[in-house]
Parts: sequence; C-alpha cells; structure tokens
Amino acid sequence: MANDQLIPLNIVIGDRSYRIKISPSDEETIRKALKTINEKIVEFRTQFAGKDMQDYISMVLIWYATQTKENTSEVVNEEVLASLLKMERQLDEVI
Repeated sequence: MANDQLIPLNIVIGDRSYRIKISPSDEETIRKALKTINEKIVEFRTQFAGKDMQDYISMVLIWYATQTKENTSEVVNEEVLASLLKMERQLDEVI
C-alpha cells in the first residue's frame, strides 16, 4: 500500500499520545483494540499498584497475545496482534 493511501490517526495508549498512519479499512479494528488495551491498562493499574506505565503496557500485550492464542481461528485477532506488535516497536523507538 502506498503511503498516500494511509490516513493519520491520533491514538492514546496509557498516558501517551501517538500519531500513526493506517489504512482506512483498519480504523475500526484499531480503535476497538485501543479501547480494549486502555481498559486493561486501567484494570492492571488497579490490581498492581506501583508499577510504571511500560510495565502495564507489557502486561496488556501478554494478556492480549494469550487471548489471541485461544481464538486462533479468528484472522482479525491475528491482524490486530500484528498491528499491536508493530505499534509496540514504534513506541519503543519513540521512548
């Protein structure tokens, strides 16, 4: 896909904002994944006080990856996981 077919999207993971470019067809999937991620971050922050945000994000990625393994027949989950891993690499570069 050429870069001119991508749309910019501002996302928030934890307490940080990021600007990414995505395919318009992926927007709904990414927004749903972000909602789930941020809800889980809040849940883990409640359960495990005193950790930093990177720890919570890592916990959520592990949780999400194991959820995907339980639903291997769902191709969408695999695509979301790939997107999350790509976002994690991008976040690591920024941090």
